[in-house]
Amino acid sequence: MAGPYRPKPTRKPGGRKPDFRKDEKSEFDLRINAQITAPEVRLVGENIPEQGIYPLSKALAMADSLELDLVEISAKADPPVCKILDYQKYIYQQKKKAKEIKSNAAKVVIKEIRFGPNTDEHDFQFKLKHASEFLQEGSKVKATIFFRGRSIMFADQGEKQLLRFAVELEEWGRAENMPSLEGKRMTMMIAPIKKK
Repeated sequence: MAGPYRPKPTRKPGGRKPDFRKDEKSEFDLRINAQITAPEVRLVGENIPEQGIYPLSKALAMADSLELDLVEISAKADPPVCKILDYQKYIYQQKKKAKEIKSNAAKVVIKEIRFGPNTDEHDFQFKLKHASEFLQEGSKVKATIFFRGRSIMFADQGEKQLLRFAVELEEWGRAENMPSLEGKRMTMMIAPIKKK
């Protein structure tokens, strides 16, 4: 969907196009029109008759005659590389691309399953069922065993339980790491298997 309609500023015949963005610093850090300070620029792109090095005043005049902006694409080059284009449209397209990339990036959700080292078989199966559902949804599962009081003596049992948990879930996920003990809890991450 297009943004709100903004009327283009009218200009006097023969006069320069009003530039409302002279002092505005863009989020893409590009200099435009009067912000460009180099005496010469290399022009590239479709809107010019011949690519090459031009004095800044001539490049600005060319952009003005096309009612477009002179945009510095690469400031570090010698001379700086510029394009003649519609700056607002360019920024809109860049923002749109960034938004698409962000939305396409997978959002990782981590669900935690907690149990003790002496969890009975029924509870174990119940938690296993939930973990398999989470993995099928595409969420990661963090399996955690809490050791309360003297139950830390059953650390071996807790590790075996986590390894069994990972083996039982092999159809839907794979363990990212071996069980690791941190203080009074042992954890293991299980990532979903991507379906082809």
